[in-house]
Amino acid sequence: MSSDGTSYDKDNATLTTASYYVTNPIKWAVSNTGSFAGASNPNTNYIISSQTLSANTLDQELFQTARMSPSSLRYYGLGLENGNYTVKLQFSEIGLIDPPTWKSLGRRVFDIYLQEKLIEKDFDIRKEAGGKSFTAVVKEYRTPVTNNFLEIHFFWAGKGTSFIPSQGYYGPSICAISVSPAFIPSVSNKAPNSSSSSNKTGLIVGIIAGVVLGLVIFAILVWRQKKKNVNKDEEELLGMAVRPNTFSYSELRAATEDFNQSNLLGEGGFGPVYKGKLYDGRMVAVKQLLVASHHGKSQFMAEIAIISAVQQRYLVKLYGCCIEGDKRLLVYEYLENKSLDKAIFGKNVLLLNWRMRFEICLGTARGLAYLHEESSVKIVHRDVKSSNILLDRNLNPKISDFGLAKLYDDKKTHISTRVAGTIGYLAPEYAMRGHLTEKADVFGFGVVALEVLSGRPNSDSTLEEDKVYLLDWAWRLYEQKHELDLVDPILPSYNRDEAIRVFGVALLCIQASPALRPPMSRVVAMLAGDVEVNEVTSRPSYLTEWQFNDISSNFANDDCSRSTSLSTALTNIQTSEPSDPSSTVTYMGIDPSADVPLRHNSIREGR
Repeated sequence: MSSDGTSYDKDNATLTTASYYVTNPIKWAVSNTGSFAGASNPNTNYIISSQTLSANTLDQELFQTARMSPSSLRYYGLGLENGNYTVKLQFSEIGLIDPPTWKSLGRRVFDIYLQEKLIEKDFDIRKEAGGKSFTAVVKEYRTPVTNNFLEIHFFWAGKGTSFIPSQGYYGPSICAISVSPAFIPSVSNKAPNSSSSSNKTGLIVGIIAGVVLGLVIFAILVWRQKKKNVNKDEEELLGMAVRPNTFSYSELRAATEDFNQSNLLGEGGFGPVYKGKLYDGRMVAVKQLLVASHHGKSQFMAEIAIISAVQQRYLVKLYGCCIEGDKRLLVYEYLENKSLDKAIFGKNVLLLNWRMRFEICLGTARGLAYLHEESSVKIVHRDVKSSNILLDRNLNPKISDFGLAKLYDDKKTHISTRVAGTIGYLAPEYAMRGHLTEKADVFGFGVVALEVLSGRPNSDSTLEEDKVYLLDWAWRLYEQKHELDLVDPILPSYNRDEAIRVFGVALLCIQASPALRPPMSRVVAMLAGDVEVNEVTSRPSYLTEWQFNDISSNFANDDCSRSTSLSTALTNIQTSEPSDPSSTVTYMGIDPSADVPLRHNSIREGR
């Protein structure tokens, strides 16, 4: 029992050139590979000991013995509940003594891996201890367990010395290992009874598993066997021609630290989003889908495969999904910066200069044009708004949540009483009649463009009465020929021609009739200056009468015919999903507190 209450098991088995052993009870497995070069007795130095007391510790007994390996030494923690763990590795250099003798010239250098990931390169115990031997060094790391076992690997990479203080005296060395969960276990962990004498006698390497499920299986063999077994879930998916990447639920639990609230990035209409780190080191955003899909597993996976295949620089990348039982999760790329609404009028605004704002408008338009007209699967986003436009490390815009509406039962995802919460983004024909085409996305883009131009949300009751509603104010300024009065006053400078262009394009996009709104490809051309911006002749009827004119055969025009595949299934939608900007925290980007400096010409143009 250590000073912190940890109970250690002893590791004093005889390991030689290529051997392993498993503790009893089965909690740990240890394997060793290699023989010491030039050693007269190759079995002598696998365990080293010293009666010299180590400094910097209250647990002297742990540091009087150590296991050493000539090449590769692995420890496997078995039967662990999946999740994140804290691994404590304790070292003391007891084989190389301090100066002034020549034996102190020896150097022990090795690499350390956790779950096959390199965490320490050229690790030198004595160097870590300030150049002193017989000094405890404690290192702690956080690592995920996804298949009920943990692998700790010490590897000698041929560095350091090999003949000091004697031939065959080199390789990684470890005194004690302990592992504890970074979550509340769902099962008990009662350590086996053992007498104090057995704890004190022959203690070589102390090891304790933080959570032991009582599994008496060598986890490596179990894991390999699981890969061979085809369960019912897999059988259902075997017939699919194209399958998306899949993640296990336990893997995503570990990545997000059991969906810890500290990792919560935001919560939208489809469900909460958590920051996570996958086993391979990738940072991801994990979205838990709350509304049950009406699709079967294979149908759900097929739709995810389609959405995953839709890739473009201005679209958030979907890495894959998890589907276990009634659980549905999506795994997206992780973006460093906030969503656009938080960037331009949130509490911690980013310093977006005019060039950045213009590129955000242009990039968003290109992303929507790709969804509507260029992708092999034509997708109507249905919920274009500034909170669904995310910013990457270089403040490039990326459209999120496209294609998700196809995954859900229409009756469960439509709203009625809360539609007014986001009326500022909803096209009138969609809000009132439920008629959905890509022209509804064009309307939403027009509102976003005005928000970016003005630096304010589409509705703000704190402003003067004539400025509360952004669309109304914009049309009033247009009629008064004071368009540039809409430009965000915090901008120190801006391009006059580009600002007028954005303003004019936005007014075209928010026309009442969908037939009068340009397709997104033309929006891109107008913003880029390739074609002239058409002049707007009249204020939309929804701003003058607060009611909607009858919309007739315009819905059957050629623009609508392009909305095939995913979008055609959406044309009968009655209302929009709830996404009240006052209550919806947007993400998939981090909510950073760090300032983003004002930069110039940092956004690349992509055509």
